[in-house]
Amino acid sequence: MTAAMRPNMSACPACDAAPAAEALAEQEAQQDAHLALSVPGVHCALCISTIEGALTRVPGVKSARVNLTLKRATIEAEADVTAEDMVRVLDGIGYEAHELDAGTLSATKTDKAGRDLLMRLAVAGFASMNVMLLSISVWSGAEAATRDLFHWISAAIALPTIVFSGRPFYVSAWGALKHRRLNMDVPIVLAIVLAVVTSLWETALSGEHAYFDAALALVFFLLAGRYLDYRTRAVARSAAEELAALEVPRAVRVRDGVEETVQVSELAVGDLVLVRPGGRMPVDGEIVEGQSELDRSLLTGETLPVFAEPGLVVSAGEVNLTGPLVVCATAVGQETSLHRMADLVAIAESGRSNYTSLADKAAKLYAPGVHILSALSFVGWYLYTFDMRTALNIAAAVLIITCPCALGLAVPAVTTAASGRLFRKGMLIKDATALERLAQVDTVVFDKTGTLTAGTPQLTNLEDFSQEELGVALALAMGSSHPLSRALADAAQAEGVRPARVSEIEEVPGYGAQGKLDGRLVRLGRASWVGAEPSAQTAAFLSLGAGQAKGFLFADSLRAGAEAAVEALKADGKEVILLSGDTAGAVEDLAKRLGIARWVAEALPEDKARRVQALADDGKHVLMVGDGLNDTAALAAAHVSISPASALDAARVASDIVLLGGDLSPIGDALTTARSATKRIRENFQIATVYNVIAVPLAVAGLATPLIAALAMSLSSITVSLNALRLR
Repeated sequence: MTAAMRPNMSACPACDAAPAAEALAEQEAQQDAHLALSVPGVHCALCISTIEGALTRVPGVKSARVNLTLKRATIEAEADVTAEDMVRVLDGIGYEAHELDAGTLSATKTDKAGRDLLMRLAVAGFASMNVMLLSISVWSGAEAATRDLFHWISAAIALPTIVFSGRPFYVSAWGALKHRRLNMDVPIVLAIVLAVVTSLWETALSGEHAYFDAALALVFFLLAGRYLDYRTRAVARSAAEELAALEVPRAVRVRDGVEETVQVSELAVGDLVLVRPGGRMPVDGEIVEGQSELDRSLLTGETLPVFAEPGLVVSAGEVNLTGPLVVCATAVGQETSLHRMADLVAIAESGRSNYTSLADKAAKLYAPGVHILSALSFVGWYLYTFDMRTALNIAAAVLIITCPCALGLAVPAVTTAASGRLFRKGMLIKDATALERLAQVDTVVFDKTGTLTAGTPQLTNLEDFSQEELGVALALAMGSSHPLSRALADAAQAEGVRPARVSEIEEVPGYGAQGKLDGRLVRLGRASWVGAEPSAQTAAFLSLGAGQAKGFLFADSLRAGAEAAVEALKADGKEVILLSGDTAGAVEDLAKRLGIARWVAEALPEDKARRVQALADDGKHVLMVGDGLNDTAALAAAHVSISPASALDAARVASDIVLLGGDLSPIGDALTTARSATKRIRENFQIATVYNVIAVPLAVAGLATPLIAALAMSLSSITVSLNALRLR
């Protein structure tokens, strides 16, 4: 047998099997479905276990994980498992869910920035402890060769640590100088560099003092402040990206009567698209076939579903409720209304980023002052002694002892304490400057549906119906997916009503549900369908086949704490405005119930953003509170914004603060806490100023040894932190 024909032998059979196993695993992985769902209703550990348990029990699902912060479920499943199946499963256990396009979600990537800061902080802390031990030996009396050895060992530890751990400050300072401005990191970097250069020079000349320990302590304290600042808010993600993820990734195209599932990117204007009940519109277009009802609440704020029939214009993102619809596409991809809304959000976000924080304002005054003082100290001592070494040592001491360590902790220490207080009351602060901006608010704009109201209809006249009528209505409502039918079924079942024996129940898309009771036709649905007069109030009508139809009346229930929040804001002197996409009657009724004098109805997403911007142009500092996709651009355009945890990802990401519970009452307290926090920040700046007034003369007089510098920095940082803790 030739070598070419001889089979390769392996000492380990598993080694032969490994390539085949890897190829098989790769093939299986390619066949897996990676699904992402937005689940706005998840709010606790029980929700997580319930959802994960329900999803993993579905045949074909390999794993399911729920992220509480992102309100998102990620599912690994076999190729034949669809997002629609998962949405139905969650709907069956009482959780609203929406499919997200996993391919567009960059926010699920590993939190590299947080881990990077923590790693640099740990390295700086470890190095600082070791160098401090060596410094204590020097301060205790080590002299000559021993002192020099300790200084060189300190340098060997400090130099690579300062280069590695201080990188965030170097990048920030260089970015500021490149744009010809000063921020707090410029004096920090100058103090670090001068401390290291001076210390190396002194060590080389066998000098008594070296500032390696002070430079490391400075880096450590400031990294601690930077990390505190980072952890007080959720990972910043683009609301525009979240809106893009809400766009339907796939669609059913109809060509010559044949249905085919394609990527939305493959659709073109003029294509016919089939949208099944429960699905979202993938394109803007016009209905050409079918009857149904559309839920537009996420896009427009309308509480009532809209009757859909041929000729009706629809927008991407609207939800089809009851019957299949065929839509002729008039706008696809980046031309859809949903994508235009994402563009509005991106523009609004970029405008709000121009806000200048208190720390940056302080830096504009502080940085040049410190630099000038250090330079004058150098010139003065050089002219006095004509000794370059002495002058440089004193200039370095001035920079180190006046380092903005207390200033660097002033904001994050307060923000952390205030965020902790608000978190215990059910509010999560996402943005570093949100508290500062919240303290400036003088006008509060509320959305209606899903914000001031629960967003679900509530039956108000159950007592007007007999047990027989309720039994028939319950039987018909249980056979319908309409929001009013669900509300009716929930209310009747809560009263112990049992469904009547109605047969041949069917849902008529766009109209309601019907069936047969003792041979006669019974219906529950629209007024015109059952032969009743339309009601000015939201209603579903019941017809038992004879006599006049009776109407079940519904009202949108108030969210818990809505009245308390509005009263507290008005008592605090804030102007309260109700801005909604709902009908004028519904908005006016709610405004009267809550005592809101100024309200606007039927506002489109662009209108909301434009009105909020107009208030800002008039000098108002607007707090926007909203939850829907139609609020996203307005949330981003406002001076500061709040969204409930039940909001979709796009609204939560566009907002600065997330209301974790269902109660709105903490909003009033949040404004009070924000004002207190801003007051504490200013007090911390004053403490830092007083510290500098005392410490600077010591440094200028040449009395600031490394020991005094290290003690002064630590004392100022601890004082600032203790003052911040008063907020708790």
